[in-house]
Amino acid sequence: MRIVMFYHSLVSDWNHGNAHFLRGIVRELMGRGHEVTVWEPASSWSREHLLREHGPLAVRGFHQAYPELSSRRYEPDTLNLERELEDADLVLVHEWNEHPLVEAIGLHRATHGGYRLLFHDTHHRSVTDHASMGQYRLENYDGVLAFGEVIRRRYLDQDWSARVWTWHEAADTSVFFARQAPTEGDVIWVGNWGDEERTAELEEFLVRPIEALHLRARIHGVRYPATGLRRLAQAGIEYAGWLPNYEVPDAFARFRLTLHIPRRPYVEALPGIPTIRVFEALACGIPLVSAPWEDAEHLFSPGEDFLVARDGAEMLSLIAGLLADIEAAKALAQRGLKTVLARHTCAHRVDELLGIVAELNGVGALANIEESL
Repeated sequence: MRIVMFYHSLVSDWNHGNAHFLRGIVRELMGRGHEVTVWEPASSWSREHLLREHGPLAVRGFHQAYPELSSRRYEPDTLNLERELEDADLVLVHEWNEHPLVEAIGLHRATHGGYRLLFHDTHHRSVTDHASMGQYRLENYDGVLAFGEVIRRRYLDQDWSARVWTWHEAADTSVFFARQAPTEGDVIWVGNWGDEERTAELEEFLVRPIEALHLRARIHGVRYPATGLRRLAQAGIEYAGWLPNYEVPDAFARFRLTLHIPRRPYVEALPGIPTIRVFEALACGIPLVSAPWEDAEHLFSPGEDFLVARDGAEMLSLIAGLLADIEAAKALAQRGLKTVLARHTCAHRVDELLGIVAELNGVGALANIEESL
């Protein structure tokens, strides 16, 4: 198939977790012989921040890590959809695209046909920014790929789309797998501060337990305010700034366990959506302890694939227990890895995507037969 994708950025993962999944999906599709073109805006906030803070070497690092991947950049006023979508079989449009582009691609599909068109939603804005999401014109799309069942139901309840499939994120196991490296510390956490959506949670489930146990800990991420950085320093936690996502597996290998601290919207409004960090950590074979979130879709077996702390005191206890019991930590990591490899890799998600396309093509063929009778 010839597949065309419109996303915020393939190249930059600066505060842009969707790039992780996109890279894995594109690599898997290409590995199966599909022709894939990824478009991203010439000016995107993620890429701009990446270049401003880390310079061209950061972009060069992406190309060195993914030599087979590249994207094409467009200016909205000069993007020629008739040319770029000619002979396309499947088009995916991510929800971070501007409303006019989303509508324009839909109108192109309505007037030209010939390909399947899907909208891909990987954010909590369908719940937290209802007004903006309701402005997307999706009537000419075949349907929506939603990264959680709760979001799928939201689209159906709001009549934003008649056809919606749940399509969770997953680990790119060509990058995320266990490595061997000398141990440098006890706990590592990779995540961004971001918009006060988990400030209290970071204090309760990350900072205080590490501080109380006097652990060697390192944090990677962006958008940390001065107050947050001072608190980390006070707790004796090393803040190491942005880390390219493809370097995370090597970082995991140097620590004994990691944590998952979900943002508040995911806990309160989006049960069942763990975000991609859980898939990636488990794929690397590192023991994981999570702050509370409801695995409403039974993606994992909490308590077996990873441990869940109901509050800060339990987080402290679980961390201490895993650090003291090497065999228990190893068994936990092996179980989590087994679950990811069995159910949650980008290869599984590509299978699901191709199944959705086959379903659509089958429905289309049946409709044509019925119309001819």
